[in-house]
Amino acid sequence: MRRRVRRRARARIAVGLLFASLLSFAAGLTDAVGFLLAGDFVSFMSGNTTRFGIAAGTGDLARAGHLLALLAAFVAGNALGVLVMRVVRGSQPVLLVVVAALTALGAALGPGDPAIVLLVLAMGAINVALEEVGGQSLGLTYVTGALSRLGRGLARRLLREPSPSWWVQVVPWLGMAAGAVAGGVAEAELGHAAILASTLACAVLAVLALCIPKRWRRTYLARRPDKTVRPRAPG
Repeated sequence: MRRRVRRRARARIAVGLLFASLLSFAAGLTDAVGFLLAGDFVSFMSGNTTRFGIAAGTGDLARAGHLLALLAAFVAGNALGVLVMRVVRGSQPVLLVVVAALTALGAALGPGDPAIVLLVLAMGAINVALEEVGGQSLGLTYVTGALSRLGRGLARRLLREPSPSWWVQVVPWLGMAAGAVAGGVAEAELGHAAILASTLACAVLAVLALCIPKRWRRTYLARRPDKTVRPRAPG
């Protein structure tokens, strides 16, 4: 019985890591396409924050305002993702359909800032699809934290200190790197229409998510959207 439980736990974690890598692949693809089309990151907000600071510090207020709008859109996208997940009771497939729809609308709008803002919204929202696997926090659209945790875990391993599952942090990095390669190829071949590659990736992910047992998908969320916290009665 215990052996069966352990096998199921390992399978759930393996599927979660695969799901995380594919989500990061979609994010890397979209980020590469957005950067090549407009010179802006659509998921890497650390880079946009640095560029915002440089623009503000050098007096390029128009550029600073544009980058600040992208940062705000990313925050709004994360908020949108949480709200969608609450409404659909934690259904990642529905969230991914929403993300795919945002990218499709961005493709339909044609070149310009509105399309890029929609991509940023989509990449903010996709972060909510998966938050942790096997108790390990994973970032989907940014990998600085993942590489930092990977390095710290490696050092603790060398020091023979406890550092369980430290290696899983490489998973989102590999996914994002592979996605960026695919995005570069897609943009070179398709131009603005390469955004549709992101739409396709997110749509396929929505279908694949349906194949994951719901009870497994729920474990990938730090909070269960279908559980509301009731205020305590006074006294």
